[in-house]
Amino acid sequence: MIGIVADDTTGANDIGLMFSKHRYSVKIVTFSEEMNLQADSDVLIIDTDSRLDSPELSYDKVFKATQALQQLGCTLYFNKTCSVFRGNIGKEFDAMMDALNEHFAVISLAFPKNGRQTKYGVHTMHGKLLEDSEFSKDPVHPMKKSYLVSILQEQTDRHVSLVSIDTVRRGAEFLRKALDEMRKTSTYCIVDAETQDDLTVIAEATRDFPVLCGSSAIGEELPKFWPSRNGRDPLADVDMEDQNGVLVVSGSLTPQTKAQTEYLISQAVPVLVLDSRKVFTSDEKELEIKRMSREAADLLKQGQEVLVMADNREEIVSETKDMGRRLGLDPLTVSKRISAALAEVTLHVVEETQLKRLVVAGGDTSGTVCRKLGIQGNVVLEEIETGLPSGLALGRKMLIVLKSGSFGKKEFLLKAIDHLKVISEKGKALL
Repeated sequence: MIGIVADDTTGANDIGLMFSKHRYSVKIVTFSEEMNLQADSDVLIIDTDSRLDSPELSYDKVFKATQALQQLGCTLYFNKTCSVFRGNIGKEFDAMMDALNEHFAVISLAFPKNGRQTKYGVHTMHGKLLEDSEFSKDPVHPMKKSYLVSILQEQTDRHVSLVSIDTVRRGAEFLRKALDEMRKTSTYCIVDAETQDDLTVIAEATRDFPVLCGSSAIGEELPKFWPSRNGRDPLADVDMEDQNGVLVVSGSLTPQTKAQTEYLISQAVPVLVLDSRKVFTSDEKELEIKRMSREAADLLKQGQEVLVMADNREEIVSETKDMGRRLGLDPLTVSKRISAALAEVTLHVVEETQLKRLVVAGGDTSGTVCRKLGIQGNVVLEEIETGLPSGLALGRKMLIVLKSGSFGKKEFLLKAIDHLKVISEKGKALL
């Protein structure tokens, strides 16, 4: 059994998809102190939703999540992080190693299919240095460096080493020997990769290593060197028929999600925009939530798709941040208030319509919405685009798509809507 700890909701789905494509059964469970875990899947992922937590809280969550997986008898562990190293990566890696009493882990951060590559330890996104990419302006974890060894070493007292692309391209056997040498002097070893073939070599070399860390991409290659699986269709005995339209909720400000919402609007999908400047006072926020909830529910009941989103115009975003600053609120707190308002709208709409099909864009927004709806995780279903699956929710009868803000082509949200319609009919047909 494979045990995975992921630091955000969309990342948990992303890596789950990599295994489900090989017919491994995959279950994602939201971290809590009262988790009731069972060894009833090939891959069990615990979503700690800790990327935006304090380093100390992140450590605590990952340590406890790893111990819980250990008690189920997992034989391989994976610490899933952001594919550009945002978050409390050092603390989270340390937490897993401490819980397992392990002393060596291989880290692969490359995700070639989504434009993330590592060469000589330098990480790029679609050809741009990480420090020159959109992630350099991340409001919580701005990435000001591109050399991964330095980024990680600043967050851990354990030694970080690097195996370059030249070694990887000499093949799996040579790479394995190099990793065995690195094991003698370091705890964490970052391995370069530029292509999917590079990841295949890394997967073959590390196929039986107890701890792996980093992005999800290597998860697509590892099962090629493990026993085959033939997982059961999770939709075989569920009825997801829904006369409502599909609800799309977007709280991400990334360029990718902005392009996706603009495309969806261009396809005549009705849009309701949250005025983020109204989240600072209770009365204004309540009126805004009621307005959006009522209008969205009415449209969905008519069978129309609806996009509910935070206002992503630069001038509104800037004005909202300024208002928060004047109130003594940091950007993270402001962002969480906006996500909470969107989650409140979503809850009202779902309870009013009994909606069963939902798409959410943005990692923090996805986690906040799921918690508000009482969704405790999901079973990974099918791939829509690279790293972006659908899921069958646990804790509420729904089909969901939880999209990382920086993933997906401009048409993705429309594809996700169509996908949920198809699989809801598929589930009905299988009954």
